[in-house]
Amino acid sequence: MSDSKLILPAREGYDRWAPFYDRKANPVVSLKQREIRRLMGDVHGLRVADLGCGTGVNAVWMAESGAQVTGIDVSPGMLAEARSKPGAGSIRFIEQSLEKPLPLDADAFDRVLCSLALEHVEDLAHAFGEMRRIVRPGGRVVVVEMHPAMLLKGVSAHFHDPKTGQDVRPRSVGHQISDFLTAALRSGLRLTEITEHLDQGKHAGWPLLLTMTFAA
Repeated sequence: MSDSKLILPAREGYDRWAPFYDRKANPVVSLKQREIRRLMGDVHGLRVADLGCGTGVNAVWMAESGAQVTGIDVSPGMLAEARSKPGAGSIRFIEQSLEKPLPLDADAFDRVLCSLALEHVEDLAHAFGEMRRIVRPGGRVVVVEMHPAMLLKGVSAHFHDPKTGQDVRPRSVGHQISDFLTAALRSGLRLTEITEHLDQGKHAGWPLLLTMTFAA
């Protein structure tokens, strides 16, 4: 067994994480879930794109709330977990990197959610440009990320691989808050809310989660 760190491309890292991603409590994920429900609001009857949908927790919740949901993720392993969830049958899942053009129509969605995904995207200008393209005029874009301050503490998306004993980390990019905001505003989105949530656990007092809401 090894306690060394292993940094992998995002797709490979999340493929390895997928079988047990939902099994262990994670303070970032728990806080993220609460904030997403608050920021997305009532999605009944709306068309929603869930970018970086992972194992489909949010996609399923939104579909069960009456939304027409399209989930996109770079990891086939995470998508397999998402498709296996009860309530996932009505959701359209697509395997796609956010680094590439999305196979979605312009002005097609009332809400766009991007959750814990931009940490792994080099080109924020492209990603926000695509979000702006697919959201309808008057629609809403919600972005939820691990706070950049966590990188200063050496914290990024990671998991303990029970097979190898390694600390496995899907490769992350050190974006700052200004990087997110500059890319979003230049895409034509308009910031309506930004919040920073403090960690209550191991890194008490440090910002843990960053949420941003934009209007199209």
